[in-house]
Amino acid sequence: MINKKSIWFLTLFSLILVLSVYYVTMPNELLLTGGGNYTAATKEKTKTVSKTDSKKTEDTKPTIKTEESELLTSLRVEANEKYTAQLDELKAILTNKDSSTEEKNNAFDKMKTINNNRGKEETLEKKIKEQFQLDSCVLINGTDINITASKEKHDTKLANDIMRLTQSEFESKMYITVKFQK
Repeated sequence: MINKKSIWFLTLFSLILVLSVYYVTMPNELLLTGGGNYTAATKEKTKTVSKTDSKKTEDTKPTIKTEESELLTSLRVEANEKYTAQLDELKAILTNKDSSTEEKNNAFDKMKTINNNRGKEETLEKKIKEQFQLDSCVLINGTDINITASKEKHDTKLANDIMRLTQSEFESKMYITVKFQK
C-alpha cells in the first residue's frame, strides 16, 4: 500500500531528477552568459548600480582590454610542453611494474613538486596582474624564478617590487630574475 510519505518522496525525487537532467544537458554557453537567469554576475552588477545612482541603468566602470603578448604565450606553451613531458616520464615510472618502490616514491615526489610549482606560478601571475596591472609569465625551476613581464621599458623600482612580492610567497631564499619585454 502506498502512503503519503512514499508519494511525497517519489514526487520530490522525480523533481530533483528532472532538474538534474536539465542542468546536465544545458549548453555551456547558457551557463556562462547567465542566459537571463539570476546569476552571481547579475547580482554583482545590481549591487554596483544600486550603490552609484538610481537613475543609471548600466555599470559605468571603465574596462581595460589588454592583449597578452606573443612572447608570454610562447613561454607558457613551452613551459607547459616541458611540464607535460616530465609528468609523462614520471607517470611511466609510476605505472611500470619493474620500477622499485624508491623510484616510484621519487617520481611521485617530483610530480608533487611540479604541480606545486605550477600552482605557485599561477598564483604569482595573478598577484602581479592584480597589483601591477602587468601580464607576466612566471617560471619556477628549483630555487630559480624567472619572471617575464609585458612592458616596453625596464623599470628598476617595479622590478624590485615584483621581486619582493615574489619572495614573500616563499619561506626560503629564492633567486628571482625579472625581465621586461613587449
